Amino acid sequence: MTRTVKIFLSLLLILYSGLELSAQTTGQEFTVTGQITAEVVAVFSASETSQLNFGKFSPGYQGGELILTPNGTISVLGSVYAGSGFRNAACFFLTGTEDAAFSITLPSEPVVIRHETSSKTMIVKDWMSIPAHGTGTGMLLNGFREVHVGATLKVGTLPDNPVGRYRGSYNITFDFN
Repeated sequence: MTRTVKIFLSLLLILYSGLELSAQTTGQEFTVTGQITAEVVAVFSASETSQLNFGKFSPGYQGGELILTPNGTISVLGSVYAGSGFRNAACFFLTGTEDAAFSITLPSEPVVIRHETSSKTMIVKDWMSIPAHGTGTGMLLNGFREVHVGATLKVGTLPDNPVGRYRGSYNITFDFN
């Protein structure tokens, strides 16, 4: 064999060995495990911290109305004497995602409250709130907010509304937008 042929065959052998070596090193695979996380949080919660309380009063000869604003101030229409003592607007404490907008839905119809020991009733109407009721009117600043609710109590005469306690309940809806 000539020297040229030997060199040529040697070079082919080296090239073939190098190709085989390359194929072995480039075919490596690695499997790595990745992590997944998710967290479910309470988006929104609401609780009553103060009840709507019109306080103590006395009906007059014609009756009238007690208007309790969301700020807690009382106004009287007609012949009703607003006595002294404790009265306050309702207060609801809302928590949730920071800076989330929410809507408030107040009762659209009057609510009846009943005398504890008789069948006599009074009507609560003209609901109002701070922030105002409606779509997207409130915002949870730093993840919380107080909502204050007031209304008007329609009071009859003393025979219509005898002395005693009157109680009732109402629904208010807070909706996350």
